[in-house]
Amino acid sequence: MSGLTVIRAADHRVMRWKNGGGTTAEIAVSPPGGGLNDFDWRLSMANVETDGPFSTFPGIDRTLSILEGEGIRLRVGANVPIELTKSSDPHFFAADVSASAELVAGPVLDLNVMSRRGRVAHAVRRLHLVEPVEIAAGGHDAAIFCAEGRLQVDTGDGQTDLAHHDTAIWSNGRTEARLRPDPFALVYTVEIRRV
Repeated sequence: MSGLTVIRAADHRVMRWKNGGGTTAEIAVSPPGGGLNDFDWRLSMANVETDGPFSTFPGIDRTLSILEGEGIRLRVGANVPIELTKSSDPHFFAADVSASAELVAGPVLDLNVMSRRGRVAHAVRRLHLVEPVEIAAGGHDAAIFCAEGRLQVDTGDGQTDLAHHDTAIWSNGRTEARLRPDPFALVYTVEIRRV
């Protein structure tokens, strides 16, 4: 990818899980068209409708954020379960360790970022914006996901408006972007760094 790429919510590819416990909406994947066994990084949303185990992905790191619903109790490996809600920070864990989720009170919608360990690393931040802010991607690829509200994204190479569940992805070495909420926005920023 180069420059600024915009992915609208209406263009997400939605897939039903094999176990029937939910659906996944794929937002972006690199390389384009990459499958579950060969992607470098992947950005998606999942509608989790029942308690149960997560799929395991060998060699993959994952960050999970709750977008809608009351939340989940997440257990990863032998660790004590943690409760994730809409107000929680994004939670990073290894996707090749057994994990399971228990719904707190009904279905949830979550945001998933996955990257192939040793090839790509990622970092996710949650920002509640009521005034413009500058963000830096350190010269790496980056994604801006609009969870709530509306905002304008200006990278210097391009500008776009994002609404509910729209995403902007930029690359080509730009290190900063200006985010202008209209009048507020809940945003997740993803830095994607080649290792």
